[in-house]
Amino acid sequence: MKINVCSETGILNMHGEGIDTSFLNCVELLNESKDVEVLINNEGVGDVMHCHTYGPYFFWRGLKYKGKKVYTAHVIPDSAKGTFPGWRLLMPLFKWYLKQVYSYADVCIAISPKVEEVIKDLGVKTKIVRMNNPLLIDLWKRTPELRKKGREILGLKEHDFCVLGVGQLENRKGCEDFVKIGAQIPDAQFRWVGGRPWKRFTDGYQSINKQIADAPSNIKFAGMFELSEMPSLYAAADMFIFPSYQENCPLAPIEAAASGMPVIYRDIEEYKLLYRNNYLKAENNEGFVNWIKKLMLNPEEYKTALKVSEKLISQFDKNEIRKQLIEVYNSLNNN
Repeated sequence: MKINVCSETGILNMHGEGIDTSFLNCVELLNESKDVEVLINNEGVGDVMHCHTYGPYFFWRGLKYKGKKVYTAHVIPDSAKGTFPGWRLLMPLFKWYLKQVYSYADVCIAISPKVEEVIKDLGVKTKIVRMNNPLLIDLWKRTPELRKKGREILGLKEHDFCVLGVGQLENRKGCEDFVKIGAQIPDAQFRWVGGRPWKRFTDGYQSINKQIADAPSNIKFAGMFELSEMPSLYAAADMFIFPSYQENCPLAPIEAAASGMPVIYRDIEEYKLLYRNNYLKAENNEGFVNWIKKLMLNPEEYKTALKVSEKLISQFDKNEIRKQLIEVYNSLNNN
């Protein structure tokens, strides 16, 4: 069986964002299987199309796959909040458009309970399958070599305690909170990795630029990196914080957990629905500050937090998710 895995991020060179990573992970996951052959974007016509993005290419490419289109829903209407300027005015249009996207597919993969709920609330009749993003754990295991390389890239000294943040530079991701948190802990180094795929068409463009320019010397924004560089950047850090205000099934925090460090999430409703295991969370900036200070100063608390990370990632086993994916493909191909 041939699976045509598609993503406009690959065509438009929009690398360094979560959807592109999910697309690449899907390709890698399927390439490890003997049950399917993978075609990427325009490499040929397969038995089933599986698309990760929702632009014109999805609709055009889908014309060749009547009754055999799979769409992974990484984005919901609320994803526009704090991502694009003027999102309040655009929200009705965005809801309408995403309804067309979900309805165009023959199977929608909902990457979290919240995504499934939103698809249903929009009145979409497409079959929905709940399936988390897979985690390729072996890719993220830290080594002394990776840590040395990452610390050189991020400008860290051997004994610096580094707090890492990863995500696009937009209001939704909590970039400005990252600066405010770091300013309260001058004894730690703070590094943010991520850029702006949408350039100036990004919410908070000017205000975030000002925050970056005025940030204390212990806080630096490193820019966007290719996926191949990310294992070393995670390995460089001692702790990961994720102050994002809206997410569905985010990859960065579970990649960080797989790299072997404590992860602190913002306490938002989506995670209560998503995660089967315990995770560490903070309600506000003060909560993030308290967690960082606690883990910096208390080795036993740090070890306990590491165990939380180890258990958290068990939900995203790639072998189980590959099995689920192939079942979806078979169900369409056999019709």
